[in-house]
Amino acid sequence: MQRQDKGGLDMKSWQGAAAICVNEKREVLVVRSADTEIWSVPSGGMEEGEAPEECCIREVAEETGCQVKIVKKLQVKQTVIQGIEVTTHYFQVKKTGGRLEVNDPDFNIAEACWKKVEEYEHFKQMYPEDLSLIKEIAGISKPVY
Repeated sequence: MQRQDKGGLDMKSWQGAAAICVNEKREVLVVRSADTEIWSVPSGGMEEGEAPEECCIREVAEETGCQVKIVKKLQVKQTVIQGIEVTTHYFQVKKTGGRLEVNDPDFNIAEACWKKVEEYEHFKQMYPEDLSLIKEIAGISKPVY
């Protein structure tokens, strides 16, 4: 059985963006999925005609209420999840405004907050492989990309 997107079309691939935002206190901006204790950096799927950078900025605003600017592109992660080719563009971002509040139109996010990197390390994470990038941006480890 093939997955279908919201429009009912067969979905064989998915593209999105993820934001890694670490503040001067070495806290990372993270979100908790609805009805779970699973955490991740803000991320989501690209809309039609949207560039990865635009998707990243929009997803952070929707999921956390924070306004951000792109600092630099970090990596592109490609994997297959449940038969779907997934491409996620990772960006380092800096908070420029806004305040913490979840505005997720898909109702997938229950909470947004800042967590010390050392504390976040012990949380149940949706993508534990992101931790090395988060630590590198926080100045805790050497570059991994």
